[in-house]
Amino acid sequence: MNYWLVKSEPEVYSWTKFAEDKKAVWDGVRNYAARNNIREMKKGDLLFFYHSNEGLAIVGIAKVVREAFQDPTTIDIAWSAMEIAPVKALKKPITLSQIKEDKKLHSMQIVRLSRLSVSAVTPEEFERILDLSGTKL
Repeated sequence: MNYWLVKSEPEVYSWTKFAEDKKAVWDGVRNYAARNNIREMKKGDLLFFYHSNEGLAIVGIAKVVREAFQDPTTIDIAWSAMEIAPVKALKKPITLSQIKEDKKLHSMQIVRLSRLSVSAVTPEEFERILDLSGTKL
């Protein structure tokens, strides 16, 4: 299993709305590195849902329910989307400041590649976020 992080501006698509919807097509990604990450995702992989711009925190856990397919927002075959479903909210959101200050997390892609909307997370980073948030799977 692999681990990932996706970003969404809460005023555009929040964790609360995602949880209400029960699943979402993750489309509209127009960065090649992020697109490549989408194409690497496998059904069942887990990912963190991160509120960007406002909040700046990991707020929930989701899973991949449909692997990469043609992005329905464009006819350009260069772009892919995937479908995700919520697993659970974190007991305590983990802020970007906390991530940057934690020696076990300061090298996360969200810190090093801050503009990347879909990024990889190592198993150790995933477990550390769960520990810091007091969340059990």
